[in-house]
This record gives sequence, C-alpha cells and structure tokens, in this order.
Amino acid sequence: MLRMGHTSVSVGSAMSDGGVPVRLLPDHLIAIGEPVATTSRVSELVGLSPRSLHAGLSRLRRQGRLFSPTRGLYVAIPPQYRSWGVVPASWWIDAMMAHLGRGYYVALLTAAAIHGAAHQSPQVFQVVVDRQVADRDLQRVRLRFHVSAALPSLPDGAVVRVATETGSMAVSSRELTAIDLAANPTRSGGLDNVATVLVELGELDTDLLAAIGPLYPRATIRRLGWLLDEIVDVDVLDALKRFAEPAVGPPTPLDVAGPSRAPRNTTWGIVENATVEPDR
Repeated sequence: MLRMGHTSVSVGSAMSDGGVPVRLLPDHLIAIGEPVATTSRVSELVGLSPRSLHAGLSRLRRQGRLFSPTRGLYVAIPPQYRSWGVVPASWWIDAMMAHLGRGYYVALLTAAAIHGAAHQSPQVFQVVVDRQVADRDLQRVRLRFHVSAALPSLPDGAVVRVATETGSMAVSSRELTAIDLAANPTRSGGLDNVATVLVELGELDTDLLAAIGPLYPRATIRRLGWLLDEIVDVDVLDALKRFAEPAVGPPTPLDVAGPSRAPRNTTWGIVENATVEPDR
C-alpha cells in the first residue's frame, strides 16, 4: 500500500546533486510513499524554488505523469493510470480536503457503493463538505461537492474511516448515507434508485439513525421513515417517528416535483405523490 505523509527517509538520502531531477519526481514520490505532495514538499525534494518548478511541473502534467486537483497540491500518476491523466479520487480526496482546510466525508451514491450497495456505478464522486468547494472535472474523475450544515455536529459513528490505496478517507456510515439519500433524491438517481440503494445497504443501526436524525430537516426524516417503513420494511422506527413529527405542520411531498394532491400517509406525514419501485 502506498502511504501518504512524510516518511522517515531523509531528504538528503533521497537526492543526488542537491535534489531529485524534476523528470523523475512522479516515480520518486511513489517510491518514497508520498504520491500526494504540496508545492513546498516538491520544492524541498527537487531543491528548486516553487517559481522555478513551474515549467517542469507543467511538462509532467502534459505527459500524464502528474496532475493537480487543486492549487498547491500534486498527485503522482503510476504507469497503470497514465492513459487516464489522473488517478481515482479515493487516492487523494483526504489529502485535498486537508490541504483546503475543509471538513468532509464521501457521501450519497459513492458512499453507498463503498458499503456494497452498488446496483449502478456512480457517475460522479460525491462529497459532503462543511463549506463551499467548487466541483471539479479531472479527466475521468468528476467530483461533486454538497455543503451540509449538519456535518460539524455529527455524532460518533456517523462517519467512518475507510482504507484506500494511499491511506484512508472519511465515508458516511450506512445510516448517514441513508439519511443523505433521503435528503437528496435528485442527486441520487431519483426515488426509485434511492429505494433500491436503501434495500441494498442492509441492516441499519436504528440508534445511530436516531442520533443523526435531529440534525436534519423534518422533511428528510419523514421521507426516510416512509421509505424504510414502506419499501425496506424496517420494524423499529419509533425514534425516527418522534423526529418526523408527522402531525406538525403541512405534510411533506414524497416527490418534491410531484403533484400536490395525492393520498396522505399520516404515520409519516407524507403526501404519497409518487410510486416508488425499487429494482430488486
């Protein structure tokens, strides 16, 4: 496994003639277990100022041996990915978020696939952040970021660390994934796909669901409760019902784009204005 972060090898022992030749930089970063490096770290290894590095780094990027997901951060591309000009986002998302100073977790359909609910391969790599981050299209890798006010207050267990090729990354738990899918059905392939993924996620910890629930809008909890009750057939949802407050205020449309007139489910405070059919 490749490892991110500085190794115990001294810079001097890794260089000759004052620094690593720029043309050898990608292979060197991979060899010392630092496939993701900041501009200052590259400058240290090569022995040149950041300004003097510009031409050499640009050449490596054109050759498909190095790419930069954000300013000041570079990722070495091993031979098997050089036709892509990029490596999978899981290799560098943790380092990029740390570099940007953003709280984050891998979310929605991307997280569901990591948990084994991969009925359809996600077309984008979805990430929830605590502050705005611009979407990125990097060759075959398409990153989509979604801000969540709940992220800083999530309870223990809501986000888990998952091993990657270069270390680890933060991923929403099955329970948080389920809540986020219910909160964002249009970003998750629609209600039918959300229902399919919820079925495939498997057993959920209802205590953890209940711990996360108060951080989300009532409409999200109502929609999730209805889906788990009607489609997935989860039995113990009493805590979610308390947060759903089905008798408070107007009912929540199951499909926000659906008709306003439809049968009402009083158990969850839902307007059943859509037919949901998971692909089993």
